[in-house]
Amino acid sequence: MELRQLRYFVTVAEELHFGRAAERLHIVQSAVSQQLRRLERELGAELFTRTTRVVRLTEAGNLLLPYAREVLALTARARQDIDGLRTEQAATVRLGTSSGLGARLDAVLTAYGRRTGHARLELVTGSTAERLAQVRSGDLDGALLRGERTDPGLEFLPLWQDALVVALPAGHQLAASRTVALARLAELPLRLCTRSRNPALHDLVMRSCRTAGYTPVPGPEFTNDQDTLAAIGHGAPSWTVFYAPQADQLPVPGVAFRPLSDPTPALRTCLAVRPGPPRAALRTLIEACYEAAGPQDDAGRARDIL
Repeated sequence: MELRQLRYFVTVAEELHFGRAAERLHIVQSAVSQQLRRLERELGAELFTRTTRVVRLTEAGNLLLPYAREVLALTARARQDIDGLRTEQAATVRLGTSSGLGARLDAVLTAYGRRTGHARLELVTGSTAERLAQVRSGDLDGALLRGERTDPGLEFLPLWQDALVVALPAGHQLAASRTVALARLAELPLRLCTRSRNPALHDLVMRSCRTAGYTPVPGPEFTNDQDTLAAIGHGAPSWTVFYAPQADQLPVPGVAFRPLSDPTPALRTCLAVRPGPPRAALRTLIEACYEAAGPQDDAGRARDIL
């Protein structure tokens, strides 16, 4: 039993006329008659009584009709669902993420979710070099990156700036201040990632300390959030830095987060994309990123991509 035979059968049952059924099906009448004869032979029963003037359903035809309609309806639903899945998969956006985004990433995901019903957002981690290479190759639609960058094969859309805050022992005298002047940290060892791991952050902190008049005392390397914060909260006095949106999500016993001043170091986050008009789902992501960024005086030129 073939689906086309059931479709021909239902059409003839509705028209009760082979000629009109053939017109609806956009095929010749002989093809309709041939396929229905094959269906009748397979079922072992006549489905229509035919005369030169009248076509009627037989008892077997009346019995088959609701089943045939149900099969065709289920087939149509399956095709529709598969088409919808294919469309959804085609609309999936793969976004490379950066460490320390914190509440910023939550804002992007929330804004993206409000704008789309079926398109999906897949988050991908990796080193900066890996994510940039994946954007160039098309494996990623875009990547969120910290720091100012240039690349002839990519476009960097400026989004937001995040200030750095200091993480220091909650019992330290500096933790009693609402803000901490960077110069006051000169005597405390600094736990900082190596430049090879995060050149933008490393350079910003070192440059800011020099602006404040000193070269920081090197402490143990920043390994990961959990271990470094545990060491600051319970070990010998030391300090490190976190992005403000990340620190807001890191309440840690024994550690205080305070804004920095004189200077106030901050890093720009940008979205790396391939040049040219973005597809619809990526355009939605870009809009969500700008909503998460809020008004940015120097980001106007990047909005031209939309």
